[in-house]
Amino acid sequence: MGSPRLVEVDSSGLRWLKSSKSKDNDPNCVEIAFHGDDVLVRDSKDSHGARLRFSAAGWAALLAAVRTGA
Repeated sequence: MGSPRLVEVDSSGLRWLKSSKSKDNDPNCVEIAFHGDDVLVRDSKDSHGARLRFSAAGWAALLAAVRTGA
């Protein structure tokens, strides 16, 4: 899996999504947004803070690892 990169992106036009498993008032969550072929991840408590950028393949690999408990 490729390493995520910290990035600065103009996120004004991005639609950030929170997991459907997350409770509405739970601050301990991450949000994702699609930016071209990449997936951006941010801390929902700090919407203006650092973001990680994953390639589509890197994001798929991370999700597969989480699902299998790796």
